[in-house]
Amino acid sequence: VQLQASGGGLVQAGGSLRLSCAASGRTRISYSMGWFRLTPGKEREFVAALTWTGGRTSYADSVKGRSTISRDNADNKVYLQMNSLKPEDTAVYYCAAVVAIGLRTNDDEYDYWGQGTQVTVSS
Repeated sequence: VQLQASGGGLVQAGGSLRLSCAASGRTRISYSMGWFRLTPGKEREFVAALTWTGGRTSYADSVKGRSTISRDNADNKVYLQMNSLKPEDTAVYYCAAVVAIGLRTNDDEYDYWGQGTQVTVSS
């Protein structure tokens, strides 16, 4: 499966962004999906994940309460709505997929990655 992330940009602190991840290729398989982010000098960080059905979700403490992950399987898309953005949310955000039913929160569990989309939050 190929993943294409989009929706990043420059936003002021307190603003919102909605990231999208479009899947193509072998999409008729049960994928669990996740979002991760990477900041220079830091390791890749888990942000959010959800199961194939979307019935279960998980969030990093740093974004919990401010972000919502969702998916539209008919459209083969996964979204990350981020509100009340902070400068520390600045990073390149990646979507990822793994053939699995349950939640996956570790980046080494994912097999497929998108190219990343830059999110910059100014103070």
